[in-house]
Amino acid sequence: MPRSASPPGSTFQRADGRPVGWAVSPGLTPYLAAVEAMEQRAHAISQGEAEELVWLLEHPSLYSAGVSAKPADLLSPDRFPVFRSGRGGQFTYHGPGQRVAYLMLDLRVRGRDARAFVASLETWIVAALASLGVRGEIRPGRVGVWVKHVGAAPSPGPDLEQRDDKIAAIGVKLRRWVSFHGVSLNVAPDLRHFEGIVPCGITGHGVTSLADLGLNIGMPRLDRALREAFTPVFGALSDSAPPLGP
Repeated sequence: MPRSASPPGSTFQRADGRPVGWAVSPGLTPYLAAVEAMEQRAHAISQGEAEELVWLLEHPSLYSAGVSAKPADLLSPDRFPVFRSGRGGQFTYHGPGQRVAYLMLDLRVRGRDARAFVASLETWIVAALASLGVRGEIRPGRVGVWVKHVGAAPSPGPDLEQRDDKIAAIGVKLRRWVSFHGVSLNVAPDLRHFEGIVPCGITGHGVTSLADLGLNIGMPRLDRALREAFTPVFGALSDSAPPLGP
């Protein structure tokens, strides 16, 4: 049975009400440069030298391996560059048409609870999808956000076959209780590129996108939905410059 994302409480709202920066990078941002800028910003936050930040971007096509990635799950090692990452999780694909949100948040002032943090990220994504008319769901034992895919049954008859398709992946890392890495949500990527890996190490399920669900939603509209859904969970936002220039 699906479980609902946990309702946002006060745990991840800052008691002092200070806003989180919100930055959007146009075009495609190289992966290694983004990771370096993100880690520098997270370190500065931990030292009290910078404000929290949510950074939205897109990457060129690549495969990213989290700390739990299994070599056998990389099915097409020569298709795209493969980057080892310190984030949680296993293999995932990043590329054009996928919105990546890197979150550099200070959990020292939000409650030092990694599991609750991940649940709050799921709550955020589910709420953003709901505002676009998509029912995102959470599954026990599977991090991320899923939608029910209904297709023709493999055998004759009126029944329909249902399976879970993943629409958003979550992979985060904490260092000195400051988060980095974050969430990737499929808007309109080429879903065939997920065939080169076992996404998140999970078999028997598919991967979908807003476009695959029949929704022609561009990045600006998705970004508005993400921004509106963020505030009830994590607090106020303010416009900020990306940590990496064009």
